[in-house]
Formats: sequence, C-alpha cells, structure tokens
Amino acid sequence: MPGTILLIDDEEKLRGLLKRIITLEGFTIHEAGDLKAGARLLDKGPIDIVLCDVKLPDGSGVDFVKEVKTKHPATEIILLTAYGNIPDGIQAIKNGAFDYITKGDDNDKIIPLLMRAMEKVTLQKRVEQLEQQVGKKYSFDNILGTAPLIKEAIELARKVAPSDATVLLLGETGTGKEVFAQAIHAGSKRNGKPFIALNCSAFSKELLESELFGYRAGAFTSAVKDKRGLMEEANNGTLFLDEIGEMHIDLQSKLLRVLETSEFIKLGDTKPVRVNVRIIAATNRQLQQDVADGKFREDLFYRLNVFTIPLPALRDRKRDIPVLAEYYLRVFAQKSNQRIDSMSPEFLEQLQRHNWKGNIRELKNTMERAVILADGPQLTVENLPVELQHNTNAMTNGEADHSLSAFSLASMEKLHIQRVLNHTKGNKTETARLLNIGLTTLYRKIEEYGLGRDS
Repeated sequence: MPGTILLIDDEEKLRGLLKRIITLEGFTIHEAGDLKAGARLLDKGPIDIVLCDVKLPDGSGVDFVKEVKTKHPATEIILLTAYGNIPDGIQAIKNGAFDYITKGDDNDKIIPLLMRAMEKVTLQKRVEQLEQQVGKKYSFDNILGTAPLIKEAIELARKVAPSDATVLLLGETGTGKEVFAQAIHAGSKRNGKPFIALNCSAFSKELLESELFGYRAGAFTSAVKDKRGLMEEANNGTLFLDEIGEMHIDLQSKLLRVLETSEFIKLGDTKPVRVNVRIIAATNRQLQQDVADGKFREDLFYRLNVFTIPLPALRDRKRDIPVLAEYYLRVFAQKSNQRIDSMSPEFLEQLQRHNWKGNIRELKNTMERAVILADGPQLTVENLPVELQHNTNAMTNGEADHSLSAFSLASMEKLHIQRVLNHTKGNKTETARLLNIGLTTLYRKIEEYGLGRDS
C-alpha cells in the first residue's frame, strides 16, 4: 500500500528525521523547502500525500491546502505545526486537509496517520477505476458493429444523449435496446446518477403501479409501511421502461402525467411527489397500430415519440456477426478458463446463414454453449446446437439435402444433450437453461435417449 509522499518544510533537519522514519515504511519521499518548490513537484507527477508545515517562508500551509485540493483533488494533505492553533486547524479541515498535527510530540502518530490517509487515497483510486470501467462498458464505443443500420442508430443515440429528451427505442427482442439505453444515460449529464431498468411485461397492472410509483402504508391490506417507487429511486437519473407497449392502459395515464408535469401521486396518498427523471422507453410492438386498436394512448405515444431510434435486427446486419461472435468467444472463454483462439470458417459460415430470430441475445447464448462444448482451441460446427448444424450441413447449392436421416439427427441431439449434462455435472436445471428448452422437455429427452442410464 505505501505510496508517494511530498514533504514540505523549511527546517532541513526535521525533513531529514521525518524522511528516515517514513522511508522505513516503504514510502517514496520527495522534499521541498517552500510552497513554490512543492507546487512544482506536485505538477510533475502523482503525489499521494503531502506533509506540509503551516508556516513557510512564502506562505501559509492552511491556504496551500485549498490550492492543492483544487488542482489535485485525489491528493491528501496533512499539516504540521510547531504550535497547536485551533482556528488554523479548523480552517485547514474546512479547506480539505486530512488532518492537522503538532510537530515533534506527534512523531509516533505520523505513520498510523499516513497509513489511514493512504487507505483513503487507494480507495479513491479504486472508485475512479471502477467508474471508468463502468463508463467504458456502457459507452457507445462498446456497441459493436459497422453495418450502416447500426452505425446510424449509434449516431442518433449519440446526438440525443446530452439532452433530456424522452427517447423511444424500437426493435425486436434481443436487439440490444437496454444496451443503447445505458449508453444514452452514460453519455448524458445524468451520468453518475441512477439508471434503473424495468420490464413492464413482467408485472401485473397492480404490481407494476406499486413498483413504479410506490405507496403509503395502509394503501391496501399488505401495505404495512411506505414504499418508494422506481420513479423516486431514479430521481435525477434515468428510468428505462422496457416493453412499454405491455403497460396497462390505466397506468399509461399516470405515466403521461409524469412526462407532462414531473409529478405523480402514490397509492394511498393525496399529495403529489415531484421527480426529475429522464424516460427512455422501448418496445418490440407497433405502437401506432396499438393506438389505432385502442390498446395504447395516443397522447402518451406522442409524448414518448419525441426522439425515436430504430434498432436493426441481426439478420439485417449480418456483416457484424463475426465481430459479435469473436467478442462473445473471448468473454465466455475467459469466464470458463478455456483456451479457445478461433472459429473455423465453416462455423462462421453457418452463423451467417442462420436467421437469428432471437437476434444478438440468441447469438450470445449460442456462443456460450459452443464454448462450453469445445474440445480444442477452435470452435467447429460440431459445437453448435443441432438445428444450426442441420442448417449448415443440409444446404447444397441453396437446396435442401434430404440424405440426413432422422436417426442421424437424433444421434447428434443425444450427443449434444449428453455433453451439456457432462459440463453441468448432471445439473438438469442448468442444462435446460443452456439448451434453451423446458425442464420437462429435457427430462423427456433424457428418458427417450436413455441418457440417465448411459451417464
């Protein structure tokens, strides 16, 4: 943990004594005899902690604290004084000093104090690293693809991100709507404030109202205490409403009120709650048709439709499939601690032939299963789900090859299920998840192929 310390004091003997004490603990020491020299050293390179005398030939250490914290906010400052002065100590702390101690008498306190200051510096560095990683993870640069349709969607999202405009993301399931919503939030002035996502199709009308707007104790039988809704939790940040087309029409009016007035009333309450929330909505439905059918409020549709971004299906950007597949190969190979360097040409060809009704989400699941089933450093067609293998192997000059028998397909399916079972060590629930089939279907297949007996 020891880091770099700048010692500023005009008493050379004291500097020498403190340097010997501090160096023994593994710290790197830089010295300066006045504030001007100390400022130059601070500008040259990263300094973790400044140990500074209060009275120096060219100024006050108390005032110097404010200057340092303005230019180098991550640096901690400990002030040293020959005579304890309470007003100076109070002002030093107000200016941002870590602590204020008396020279000589407190030499035994220096090392513990430095260690505590260094813990704070280390923690702050870690927080900054995490913030950078999160920012990079959700930035537009992290959205993969060079196809014209996805580049156009990214450009639109970049332009709208700095504003507070409501955004409507349109696209099929699995096209990355939440990834875009997070990138828009990360590129906005609300970055660093809450980003909260809610799938409107996952709740009944009553539960969705409670989740969104909260309630007061006593609003209904089981409401034993107040509950904050996600609208409040997302205050000053962004609320992403996925599958907005599934929201019950009675709730749509309440959401409309928030968009128009920034206010709502909780269940069981009479006073409005004010919020400052940016709404990003998403749907795979044709909202204009739902408006015509009376399933979606027209006024809400126009409120949400301030800035619309259509996200392309994967089948409309097939040139991006190799890039996406390579990314997921690296992710899942690292996750499972496997050395897999490449994909065979036949593997990639089959990926590009597939229709990908589940879009990027389906591709991600396919790559996860392929990595699990890989036996060597390269992914091959045999590592793909049976239906994808059939698509590849059954096509000759654009026509179906009917030479594959039902027995051969069943054999491939049996082998595929057995290998996933082996990977999960017989965990049926995890096996069903990886195969993307129901647990009942898995048990039926195990019985049909006699896998329980074979394994």
